[in-house]
Amino acid sequence: MDNMDRREGEQMARLACKALEAKKAMDIKVIDIHGVSVMADYFIISTASNPNQMQAMVDQVEETLEKAGHQIKHVEGDRGSSWILMDFGDVIVHIFDEENRLFYDLERIWRDGRAVDARSFIDGE
Repeated sequence: MDNMDRREGEQMARLACKALEAKKAMDIKVIDIHGVSVMADYFIISTASNPNQMQAMVDQVEETLEKAGHQIKHVEGDRGSSWILMDFGDVIVHIFDEENRLFYDLERIWRDGRAVDARSFIDGE
């Protein structure tokens, strides 16, 4: 993967983090997985406190990334789900309810990836 592709993935991840923050997502984590997986460059993991917030977060991420020219490739889960996965190619966004975030513990599973400071993505540093 060349540097242009990596920069595009990083920009997508930044936009997704800002979209999640705008809808008050809890505990946003960013994992750079480009060195350990070919499926994406970044995983973004966040928590919603209720189903309405979860749907608002999904809508905000999709709208924000589509406005920037990034089409969603696949979605797993729906309005009644406890975990929604949004695949944008270079970036995969996971939105969990609190119980399932703890149960699936993606941060542990993907610990070979590099943790990125989500706050720096949100604040634009």
